[in-house]
Amino acid sequence: MERPRRLRQSPAMRRLVAETRLHPADLILPLFVREGTTEAIPISSMPGVVQHSLDSLRAAIAEAASLGLGGVMLFGVPEHKDAIGSGATDPNGILNVATRVAVAEAGDALVVQTDLCLDEFTDHGHCGVLDARGRVDNDASLLRYRDMGLAQASAGSQLLGLSGMMDGQVAAVRDALDGAGFSDTPLLGYSAKYASAFYGPFREAVQSSLVGDRRTYQQDPANRREGTHELLLDIEEGADILMVKPAMSYLDVLADAAALSPVPVWAYQVSGEYAMIEAAAANGWIDRTRAIHESVVSIKRAGADAVLTYFAAEIAKAL
Repeated sequence: MERPRRLRQSPAMRRLVAETRLHPADLILPLFVREGTTEAIPISSMPGVVQHSLDSLRAAIAEAASLGLGGVMLFGVPEHKDAIGSGATDPNGILNVATRVAVAEAGDALVVQTDLCLDEFTDHGHCGVLDARGRVDNDASLLRYRDMGLAQASAGSQLLGLSGMMDGQVAAVRDALDGAGFSDTPLLGYSAKYASAFYGPFREAVQSSLVGDRRTYQQDPANRREGTHELLLDIEEGADILMVKPAMSYLDVLADAAALSPVPVWAYQVSGEYAMIEAAAANGWIDRTRAIHESVVSIKRAGADAVLTYFAAEIAKAL
C-alpha cells in the first residue's frame, strides 16, 4: 500500500519535505505616503495598515530593511488632484519626494519601487487622462506615463511598477527611459491586471476619486487566455518582470504566466484579500496566523517568484 502519510507525521518531517517555502526576500511591502500629514493615519478598511507621513515612512523602511524584505512599493496620496494628474510628474509631488526619502533610508538593503499610474493623482480617479467624451484616452495617457516614468527614475526609483493597463505602456515608458539615459531602470509590467471587486479597500487607502469603473482597460475576470495575451505583449515590449493582480482569485492565470515567462513573475495579494482575512479573523471565524501563511504560500506555490502583500513584515518576523 502507498502511504504518503509517512511524510506528514511530524512538524519536522513536514518541514523537511515542504515543496514551497517563504523567505523574506520574496516579499514586497506596499506603502502609502500621504501629503501634508505629520503622523501615520490608520486605514479603517485595512486594519494595521496606515497612510504614512514622511517620518513614519522612514521608520517603515528601516523595519523592512532590518527584516530582510525584498523591497517596498510606494503609492502617493496627494493633497490636490487635477484632470491630468499633474502631481505625478511634479518633482516635489508626494510620490517623488517619498521616493527620495525611501531611497536614502534604504540604501542597498531594499529595492525601492514606485507605482506608475495616474489614478491617485487625477480628480476623476481613472488611471489615464480623459478625452472630450469622458473616455480614457489610451495614447494620451501613454504620454503622461512617459513623463511620470522620467520623474520617478529621476527621484531614484529602482523599479517602476506600470499598473495603469494602457495598451503599449511598457514600450512607451521603456523608450522614454532609454532616451533619457535611464536604460538601467527596470520595468514591472502589471500585465494581467483584472477589473476586480477586491480593490475596494485600496480606494480608501489612496483616497480615490473614481466614479464608475475601469472595465474598459482592466481585464474581464471571466478571461484566462486574455491574461496570457497581455503577458506575452509585455514580454515583447521589454518588461523585466511581469505581474498578475489580484493573486488568490487568479492563481490559474499566475500558473500560466509562470509556465510561459522567461522573466520573473510576481503577484499582488491586494487590499480586499488582506481585509477579508483580517475581518474573518476578527470575528473568530478563521485562525489568522495560519490563514496569512497559507494564503501567501498558495501564491508562491502557483508560481510567483515574489509576492506583494500587506502582511510582508509580519510574515518576515514569523519566519
